[in-house]
Amino acid sequence: MGDSGLKDFENVAEMMADIGAQAKAASTALASASAERKHAAMISAAEAIWARRSDILAANEKDLAFGREKGLSSAMMDRLMLDEARLRGIIDGLRAVAEQADPVGEVIAAWDQPSGLHIERVRTPLGVVGVIYESRPNVTVDAGALCLKAGNAVILRGGSESFHSSQALHQCLVQGLKDAGLPEASIQLVPTRDRAAVSEMLTMIDTIDVIVPRGGKGLVGLVQREARVPVFAHLEGIVHIYIDAAADAEKVARVVMNAKTRRTGICGAAECLLIHQDVAETIGADILKALIDAGVEVRGDNHLSGIHGVVPATDDDWGKEYLDMIIAARVIPDIDAAIDHIRTYGSNHTDSILTEDQVAAKRFMGELDSAIVMHNASTQFADGGEFGMGAEIGIATGKMHARGPVGAAQLTSFKYLVTGDGTVRA
Repeated sequence: MGDSGLKDFENVAEMMADIGAQAKAASTALASASAERKHAAMISAAEAIWARRSDILAANEKDLAFGREKGLSSAMMDRLMLDEARLRGIIDGLRAVAEQADPVGEVIAAWDQPSGLHIERVRTPLGVVGVIYESRPNVTVDAGALCLKAGNAVILRGGSESFHSSQALHQCLVQGLKDAGLPEASIQLVPTRDRAAVSEMLTMIDTIDVIVPRGGKGLVGLVQREARVPVFAHLEGIVHIYIDAAADAEKVARVVMNAKTRRTGICGAAECLLIHQDVAETIGADILKALIDAGVEVRGDNHLSGIHGVVPATDDDWGKEYLDMIIAARVIPDIDAAIDHIRTYGSNHTDSILTEDQVAAKRFMGELDSAIVMHNASTQFADGGEFGMGAEIGIATGKMHARGPVGAAQLTSFKYLVTGDGTVRA
């Protein structure tokens, strides 16, 4: 449809209504599609991505040029960039989703009633999922594959930065659907950068069953404010690591460096270090020096200002998602203060404790209500692929329906199958 996507339509509302109607029709066919056909579609799409990799990378270069023109940060440019290694990662994720057990029709629970009824709770597709995301083109494939696996049709609205990359990847997904004899409208990509398309999606209550926003605070806030369709909230990752008094120095060095520097632009990247006062001048000082040596800007409180290279923190640094080579650091008196700080400034995404004290670990993990709570592990593991889900559509930080990494199983609902034998109620 070209760059505007409006050639065949008078306006965005008309275009989105057509996309919604096609998705709803496709969802009916997908709900009863066999596991084998969905598997075949994903394997074919994976092969298409590799076969067309030069075209995809050429499209990505257009997006990178657009990003440079817009002055995107280095972290955002990193999120946007594709190379052969990342394409292999996308393909691996697609194949991993394909090889998972099909969730549709899974019996979650079954029991017999004294009345003679046999009752089963069985997984069913949600229907039509709308995914609104920013910059990362791999989400096009992850979201498309996971929705397909769960028997859902999906409407994808990618960020303007990844416009060309997403289109090229989407064409491979459509090829997979065609090869498997599934409706091409099962996975649709909104073909316009016009933001009016987002506003339309948020009110399409007759055709979209749930909206999944994946992006920064601005995007998620907009969706939560304006959506009339139910939303799986994916808020920012204000990720904390608490270094306890009983932390192991070698584990701290390894875990914190990985959590901050492996990839700074992902939602599982550590953004704030809380350091117990008993180890502030030993383990704490050593890890801050190592971070500074690695090129990380450390914004520390008054207790840490004496360490060479530490920049004074301001009130704005607590509860900040940097997505960059920056980390806030604070000395705290005890685990109570750590938990209180995270409850005050965190985003219920992912938080980790580094300690050899099992009692402290159990307390931290029990009392914090983040979607993911870790012990002696890098927060960069906050990822559906690392949880064995093959891929994720995002990390849900709300408490309704889906929470944590949202994989195929989390993109289903359920129904009750009730079997009797001429059974009547007394």
